Amino acid sequence: MSSLPAPDLARVAEDLETLASYRDPDAPGWTRRVFSRFDRAGREWVAGRMEEAGLTVETDAAANLIGRLPGAGRPGAIVTGSHTDTVQGGGRYDGIVGVLGAIEAVRCLRQAGAELGHDLVVVDFLGEEPNDFGLSCVGSRAMAGALDEGHLALVGPDGRTLAEALEEAGGRPGALAGARWSTGLHCYLELHIEQGPVLEQARVPIGVVTGIVGIHRLLAHITGQPDHAGTTPMGKRRDALLGAAETALAIERLAVELLAVEAALAGERLAILRLGHARPAVGGVATTGRLEVRPGASNVVPAEADLWAEARSAEEKTLAEFERKLGEELGAIGARRHLGTSLSWISREPPVLVTDWVAGAIGQAARSQGIEPLSLPSGAGHDASYMARLGPMGMAFVPSRAGRSHCPEEWTDLEDIGRGVAVLAQAVIICDHREEAVPGEAAQRAT
Repeated sequence: MSSLPAPDLARVAEDLETLASYRDPDAPGWTRRVFSRFDRAGREWVAGRMEEAGLTVETDAAANLIGRLPGAGRPGAIVTGSHTDTVQGGGRYDGIVGVLGAIEAVRCLRQAGAELGHDLVVVDFLGEEPNDFGLSCVGSRAMAGALDEGHLALVGPDGRTLAEALEEAGGRPGALAGARWSTGLHCYLELHIEQGPVLEQARVPIGVVTGIVGIHRLLAHITGQPDHAGTTPMGKRRDALLGAAETALAIERLAVELLAVEAALAGERLAILRLGHARPAVGGVATTGRLEVRPGASNVVPAEADLWAEARSAEEKTLAEFERKLGEELGAIGARRHLGTSLSWISREPPVLVTDWVAGAIGQAARSQGIEPLSLPSGAGHDASYMARLGPMGMAFVPSRAGRSHCPEEWTDLEDIGRGVAVLAQAVIICDHREEAVPGEAAQRAT
């Protein structure tokens, strides 16, 4: 097995701090929303770091930033990376560790003089986080051929279409078919922070992911009647906001009654079947994260309300049952309160299992660093879910302090990031030595 130099932690720390400086000063935390000028500037800087590391850099039709290190010509590329956009009020590590860590892994491989048989490709995927168009994983979705004309026609709050925003970000929406990965995929590896507390509580620095939960996102539109708030009796009101509030509570109740129990059981089965370890599973969850009310005055009975929410589970059939029951609940709320209701599902991302041999390579790489890794499912969505449509996929996690993420307090110790980079670099070599992917070993989907 090739001997690799240790990652340069001072360089990694400097990279993290520099990228964090590309942030919206008027927003909390380290906000760098996709399609913002801060995101564009940050990605331009990342392109420079890719070039300095020896990668040939290009931007595809979906505005994915792609750096390539040529190999000896074996079919299929080893792809790694993540994203550098953040949620509103986000932190400095989510996605970013996967991109900057991949660049550092390239430096380690080149410093060691490692000669790879396969091309090594580092990707900063465009817009992994949900955006104003209600869509996540824009870049990886396009690379998997799953970004369609309907998505491009989505309209954001500023009146722009996704196609227009994509073009402003450096993409070419009219040539989107060119973004689909067509040169073969040997495997996809992603380094990421856990975004949960399991690794820290277990005092294990490396996690091997067993699977990624499915995520179904929805928009509920509720229509009432605007009336004077002082003269309309309580029993005569058609209050859209109260209907939305009751819907949010119904989402919470269904998550507790249906998703949490079923998905936890599925997660336990997943951990046992895939890697032989029975660990605490990530249960299913549902969250109402956004609510808009019109006309939005305290002296007017609310006439309209839009509610955005999502449900996550390790089992697709459980998500389908959640959809069915929520539709019934919303219909009942509308009938009881004399409100108009509609429910649309903006996106449905199915649960995905990792590929055995890729997960095994990550585990072997961890053990080569003297670490016995912990197997665990991911309760967060990742670009890896879409890359799994193209071929074998695996993920490595590093700990998140107190499990915090999507907030300014998000933190991963530099030493743990260094361990993750070392594991990633070694996993690239292990995967490169595998002659070819066995037919039928592409990532499977939980059903």
